[in-house]
Amino acid sequence: MSPTPERSLSMIVDINDDKQREEGLGVEEIVVVEKGSDPSTSSMATFGAASNANNPNKSAEVAQPPSDSVSSLAFSPKGNFLVATSWDNQVRCWEIMRNGTTVGSVPKASMSHDQPVLCSTWKDDGTTVFSGGCDKQVKMWPLGAQPVTVAMHDAPVKDIAWIPEMNLLVSGSWDKTLRYWDLRQSTPVHTQQLPERCYSISVRHPLMVVGTADRNLIVFNLQNPQTEFKRITSPLKYQTRCVAAFPDQQGFLVGSIEGRVGVHHLDESQQAKNFTFKCHREGNEIYSVNSLDFHPVHHTFATAGSDGAFNFWDKDSKQRLKVCYDWSKGAENHNPATAKTNIFLHLPQESEVKGKPRTGTSGRK
Repeated sequence: MSPTPERSLSMIVDINDDKQREEGLGVEEIVVVEKGSDPSTSSMATFGAASNANNPNKSAEVAQPPSDSVSSLAFSPKGNFLVATSWDNQVRCWEIMRNGTTVGSVPKASMSHDQPVLCSTWKDDGTTVFSGGCDKQVKMWPLGAQPVTVAMHDAPVKDIAWIPEMNLLVSGSWDKTLRYWDLRQSTPVHTQQLPERCYSISVRHPLMVVGTADRNLIVFNLQNPQTEFKRITSPLKYQTRCVAAFPDQQGFLVGSIEGRVGVHHLDESQQAKNFTFKCHREGNEIYSVNSLDFHPVHHTFATAGSDGAFNFWDKDSKQRLKVCYDWSKGAENHNPATAKTNIFLHLPQESEVKGKPRTGTSGRK
């Protein structure tokens, strides 16, 4: 059965408060349902949850979501601010607030690209947002000021990452290059040729993993960024959709359009720990894995898929911790002509995201 790109989700997991980060509390998991909910649902106030018919997790809906599919999400590393990019050419910023178990949002600002926006990231000081897209540009947006173009490619920019340890921005494009940018210069400090179009970048300095077309997975040691550290062919048989470096820099995850995730360790002595598993499937229907992200405290991870679900996993015990659905009636309740885009804020319980020892021997492989 061929993969079914019915709907898509994007997702991030983050903690912004230092005290909560230390205690493992207050995790905010953001799920974006693109073109996935009933337009008859009333608009949200600043605080509250959406209709249970389309929101069985009772998550809070972000106010004034984009008018077209969401392509990326990014939390500020220093404050309670969320940025989303969209195919409507817009980059939007919200302030996220929490009162006990209630989460709310206030739209703060927005800016435009000339064409659809595909990716975003924050500078580590939390003052500046970078975004890239189909206009072949990366824009730097100091919040409260006007955006400026800081990087250019010869084709759409698919992913970007700010590397604070190097004070550089890296951008990956469908022009088959990675380019490193010093914001004080108008030309890249280094251009790295890739074997194919860039699809995804993940950085945990000094580890950087790049996924490209033709199932190439390229590993860089950023202490020597001009040389590939390792290149492998994805263990997954279908097109790469997303990658995520391990928090301990010892390996990475890769997700594909075939509803499967690969867990890969870099150390040759750890290759026996590599495995793949199926996810985001229902019977013969197979859905893309569109986003991967690690929990910042427990180092478990979440996947978001085109089946409209997001799941939490423990790679060490090889088990799923929790499955959550953001729309409850599946494709049969989907009307592409009238569906709208939503962004939901979900506060996971610790039992959903904390790793636990395996109790049985059977597993999802």
